[in-house]
Amino acid sequence: MLRMLTLATVALVAVPAAAAGPLEVTSKVMVETRQRAADGSTRIVLEPARRVVPGDRVVFVLAYRNVGTQPLNDIVLANPVPAELSYRAPAQGSVAPDVSADGKTYGQLAALRVAGAGGAIRAATAEDVTSVRWRLTRPLAAGTSGQLAFQATLR
Repeated sequence: MLRMLTLATVALVAVPAAAAGPLEVTSKVMVETRQRAADGSTRIVLEPARRVVPGDRVVFVLAYRNVGTQPLNDIVLANPVPAELSYRAPAQGSVAPDVSADGKTYGQLAALRVAGAGGAIRAATAEDVTSVRWRLTRPLAAGTSGQLAFQATLR
């Protein structure tokens, strides 16, 4: 049976109430496709994901911009990883996010632990990741923007 998935993104943004100015966040889901060039070579390009099938690689992109007039501090951008997808890695050129297997405890994947079969604690794997989160370490100046992204595969 062939499964297909229509994707939507959810970006959760936390900016302290004391922050001066609004943060605009947009998100999109792209799918990796292979394109053959006239010389016979193949390259991978990103296209908007409308439908994906098992095995397709997708890239979740969160773009952010300070549309206010003052710098913003302590920004946290988070995105759940839909259950139908397996987290793979940060997207090329993106800062690695902290990941979570429970939506509460975040860190680098190598440091996470989860309960396995029979309740035994084991090292978390990419398959266990349920959400990703980035903390911007520097103030975001007025008018500036950035982009963060991660890769996943449809199960």
